[in-house]
Amino acid sequence: MDEIDRALLAVLQDDATVAYAALGQAVGLSAGAAHERVRKLRERGVIRRTTVDVDPAAVGRGVLAYVMLESNAWMGDPPTHAALAAIPEIQEAHVVAGSASLLVKIRTATTEELQATLRRCFGIEGVTGTQTIVVLETFFERPVNPT
Repeated sequence: MDEIDRALLAVLQDDATVAYAALGQAVGLSAGAAHERVRKLRERGVIRRTTVDVDPAAVGRGVLAYVMLESNAWMGDPPTHAALAAIPEIQEAHVVAGSASLLVKIRTATTEELQATLRRCFGIEGVTGTQTIVVLETFFERPVNPT
């Protein structure tokens, strides 16, 4: 990946709907060359997906919590992955090192829904406890810096 690819990624992270002509102009390429570069970035898995950034509060998902799941066994296997993926309120799940085995990001509409989601997490085989941090305010979130 060269500097042009990195510049393309920076522009696309700011606005993934930008036309290839404008994208190429921003990085000194033709529209066709920009399109080809983006296609190759997708093929190589650098660009994993194109998405829309939705305000969670605007769609009724204003409660954000990060939860560390404690366990009595290794949790990095496919059954755990499937169990976490089956809970739609979990937006992210990570196997971590430290006092917990997993870190999950949960979004719900209410604290009651958060509590119900935590109950579902406790139902996952091997989970023995949770440590929950409820976010009161988000200052900012950043995309990955490609440069």
